[in-house]
Amino acid sequence: MSAALALAGCGTAPQTAAATSSGLHGREPDQVVERPSFVLTDTSGRAYDFAEETAGRPTLLYFGYTDCPDECPTAMADITAALRTVDAELRERTAVVFVTTDPSRDDGPRLRQWLDRYSTTYVGLTGTQEQVQRAQEAAGATVAVRGEPVPTLPGSPTEHEHAPGTAPHTHDRPLGDLVEHATSIFAYDASDRLPVLYPESVSPSDIRADLPVLARKEPST
Repeated sequence: MSAALALAGCGTAPQTAAATSSGLHGREPDQVVERPSFVLTDTSGRAYDFAEETAGRPTLLYFGYTDCPDECPTAMADITAALRTVDAELRERTAVVFVTTDPSRDDGPRLRQWLDRYSTTYVGLTGTQEQVQRAQEAAGATVAVRGEPVPTLPGSPTEHEHAPGTAPHTHDRPLGDLVEHATSIFAYDASDRLPVLYPESVSPSDIRADLPVLARKEPST
């Protein structure tokens, strides 16, 4: 799939965001693809069909993990800040879905506890390693891989040196191994297409400006 993204380790330098040809703020995929179809398990243990559950809604999809040192908490904080500034109807229409790239450590309760720091309405999904891999492939994200242990501060396995520009955050368990994953936010519109991806350099105001556009359903051609 032409929307595929290269892997990025947590803590890497941000990319540069730019307006797409449609005026959206982010990176335009080489080809506008359809909302992907995959089924994983949500934090209540229920099967969640991504395409079916989010159809016709502006949707922000992110692949990451709860022990992520920098990119994941920053992406979720940016999404949360953007949604806080839009009207209530649009906020309620917008689906936010977080798929773990570390299913061996991120079970349902762990995902729910972490996501609730941002919003109790965000959907967290997990599954087997194979199921999560297929979900990433369906979305066009390069499959995450486990890397070296996260460098932590001396004597503190839950603390690390934060990369510049990342959102303030804390960790409540040892960070363990790094999981290198695609770090863009996949933004689907109400017509079930992917017109834009938000790289690490996106701002909440960029997302906020695009949400009304993503919420408009384009006429069929």
